[in-house]
Amino acid sequence: MELDHLLRYCIEKGASDLHLKVGTTPFMRLHGELLPLAPNIPQLSREYIEDLAIKILDERQRHMFEECKEIDIAYAVRGIGRFRINIFRQRGSVSMVIRTISIDVPSLRQLGLPDVLKDIANNERGLILITGVTGSGKSTTMASIISQINNTKQKHIITIEDPIEFLLRDNKCIISQRELGVDTTSFSKALKAAMRQDPDVILIGEIRDKDTIETALMAAETGHLVISTLHTKDTKETISRMLSYFPSGNHSHIRNLLAANLKAIISLRLAKRKDKAGFVPVSEILINNSRISDMILQGSSAEQFNDAIEESAITYKMQTFDQNLVDLVNADKISREEAFRITNNRADFELRLKGLNPKGEKEWQEYHKAEDDDTAHHKSHRDEWDNIPELELDLESLPSESESQEDSSENSNAKGFFRSKK
Repeated sequence: MELDHLLRYCIEKGASDLHLKVGTTPFMRLHGELLPLAPNIPQLSREYIEDLAIKILDERQRHMFEECKEIDIAYAVRGIGRFRINIFRQRGSVSMVIRTISIDVPSLRQLGLPDVLKDIANNERGLILITGVTGSGKSTTMASIISQINNTKQKHIITIEDPIEFLLRDNKCIISQRELGVDTTSFSKALKAAMRQDPDVILIGEIRDKDTIETALMAAETGHLVISTLHTKDTKETISRMLSYFPSGNHSHIRNLLAANLKAIISLRLAKRKDKAGFVPVSEILINNSRISDMILQGSSAEQFNDAIEESAITYKMQTFDQNLVDLVNADKISREEAFRITNNRADFELRLKGLNPKGEKEWQEYHKAEDDDTAHHKSHRDEWDNIPELELDLESLPSESESQEDSSENSNAKGFFRSKK
């Protein structure tokens, strides 16, 4: 049972991942579900998987695997496609998870991402962060942004990846792709070296440490466009994660660098499609402006960032996850149940589906409560007024007109007051 045959079968079925583990039959992930690859495939033996690992790892990679007990490598099969293979040990045996990678880089439109990402890709300098959990489409989105630049500008693009997933061909740009362990020993060293290689755009596969963050911010500040990823779920967590690599005494400095150099944060989740098999990306998009910069400096809360994004949807083309989810449900691309699974707050999201703003609805309810209280307050006063006995006026005692003309100035002022009431 050759690995290439298993991978060809995965590609034909449209599977995203292949799982190989000792003592079980091969499994594939198809449209989010983990399923047996095919009937009648025997359980995999220890010898089979170890022999497989020896065949696909070169000597340097074998040494690295023995030392670290896990390794990521790129693997290509002519006429079939490219794959990212993670080999690791579990319970003393070797296991593999193999992710399929498209040979051609999809466009932003093909991915179903909003057009504002083209504007983000058009930046000449600054930091762009793409975030999300594992398998949310970060690498594909990053490659698509690079492809957008490659098709529209004349730049030198340097990528630092572990491993190289998409093979990027020069179009209008010169693209230099460097792989960790093959072309360089670390992200931070490669990034520092890139500063001496006349780059316009630098792609860092993943930000993993303090040195990489510092160098990335320095590169952005000195006029380069830096694009990278983080394993964070949203905007606020991304900023907090960036700060977490540094001692608290350095947070103010890092906030200043982020406020000045951050261009955008694109956070991704995947939702199962309703209209056909597969997934559609759900995105939260933050674009830095004066308000966002101030919020970064002030350490604003997640709710404040969410409000700022939502209120800038028209002017700056930002969007929250919930705003994107509403659009996808209304377009009949995903089900309401899938949207409920992804949203952070189901109750608020249900109001959005009805065309109501959760904050506005709360304020409206509070307004009506205050109005009801005010009505009850006035009713109480009316009841009190109704209980006051009527006054009986003695008209005979009122002064005549002639007597009025001889009144003092005080009485004249009083008559003037009463005339104004007629």
